[in-house]
Amino acid sequence: MTLRSINLEMNSINFVKEEERGGKPSSLFWPWCGANVSLLALSFGAFFLGFGISFSQVAVAAFLSVVLSFVLVGVSSLAGKKSNAPTMTLSRAAFGVRGNIVPGLLSYLIFVGWETVLVSLATLATETIFARLGHMDHNLARIIGFVVAVSLTVFGGVLGFHVIMKLQKWLTIATAVMTIGYIALTVNHIDWSKVSAIHGGSLQGFIGAIVFGVTGVGLGWVNSAADYSRYLPRNTSSKAVVGWTVFGSSLVPVILIIYGSLLAGSSKGLSDQISADPVGALTTILPTWYLIPFAIVAVLGLIGGAILDLYSSGLALVSIGLPVRRHVAASIDATIMLFGTIYIVWHASNFIGPFQGFLITLGVPIAVWSAIFVADVLMRKRDYAEAELFEPTGRYGAWNVRSIALTIIGSVIGWGFVTNPFASWLSWQGYFMNSIGGKNGPWGGANLGVIIALIVGFVGHILLSRRAIRAQEAHQ
Repeated sequence: MTLRSINLEMNSINFVKEEERGGKPSSLFWPWCGANVSLLALSFGAFFLGFGISFSQVAVAAFLSVVLSFVLVGVSSLAGKKSNAPTMTLSRAAFGVRGNIVPGLLSYLIFVGWETVLVSLATLATETIFARLGHMDHNLARIIGFVVAVSLTVFGGVLGFHVIMKLQKWLTIATAVMTIGYIALTVNHIDWSKVSAIHGGSLQGFIGAIVFGVTGVGLGWVNSAADYSRYLPRNTSSKAVVGWTVFGSSLVPVILIIYGSLLAGSSKGLSDQISADPVGALTTILPTWYLIPFAIVAVLGLIGGAILDLYSSGLALVSIGLPVRRHVAASIDATIMLFGTIYIVWHASNFIGPFQGFLITLGVPIAVWSAIFVADVLMRKRDYAEAELFEPTGRYGAWNVRSIALTIIGSVIGWGFVTNPFASWLSWQGYFMNSIGGKNGPWGGANLGVIIALIVGFVGHILLSRRAIRAQEAHQ
């Protein structure tokens, strides 16, 4: 039996051959919807309320944060359609063939972090459900959930693109149907009088919720956007690529965040439980007979995102120079994910602390890189010089000092305007907050540093690299 006979993808960070390209932009709906149909979005509704804002503010913040962050993903997808290579290969044009190790490592960390978070949530949710169903030993329930979640994630992430595209379609359909069932069974728990009594919050709280949504929903996908559009023909409509990416990614999260805020706003007890077990807590308002279907939808929804993260983390690892094939790199990532999940599930005191610390800390440099990459895609009018993305002496050079310096500067400034009270070792952040009222002031929880990092990356790259890009394209 050969590797190809088991549908293992052989492409890695290379450009996809012409004869392998096909499909329509609408095919992008399935991987992106499948990766974002997770019931974790329901818990985000509680997290948004935690910024001290009202239901109406949550609804607006959910729409803005989700759609705008996925517009960045949609624009980044154009690079894959345009030049048929993974995101972290095309990023070499902005950072240099060897200098791309900087965003490559950042991307790798956030991919591994997210896949670990999602598998951990699937494990915790399975434990809660099994324990409630049959009074099963909690540790045994965790082990069962752990094995199921890891197995499904590794299966899709290691085999690659073709398996993912098929798997995500069925994961999306199954999860969507089960999610509708969950809403139908829990809508009677909404107390409109309690929800409407929640007072409107400050501008700072509203912005804080938007920043949390941006970092927690869409921003982490920018560095994998081209991985799934690279198999499309180059003459595919750019508007359609962006449109289907944004639509598929945003449709379910916006609805679920808003609905989750209705549930959390109706019950303080549920809202408090979500901070410890974001998905498992949602079972406390379900009838017992629906727990098994809920377990299926919870695990499948989380696994949909974890599969894409594992796949792209393997590509990122190869892109920074590890001399192995993509599926081997993905297997290495799976091992790291396994140990990370064990830590979160069996040793961390709660979930929301490590989760928010992870999002904010890596969210700042990823915001700078995302803005640089999006600006780079928008400024380039011609296709990338494919061969030279693998040649340090080519037009893109070995190290683009401008982009690397911009990433460092944007990160330093960004970290200075975020607060991270979730772990003592992150207390160094927020060193510029005194200029706007201090860490405990009105802007303390807004995490403006992420927005500042996006602006620094986007505007900075246009100003610093516009002429260099014109010169590169003049020689094609």
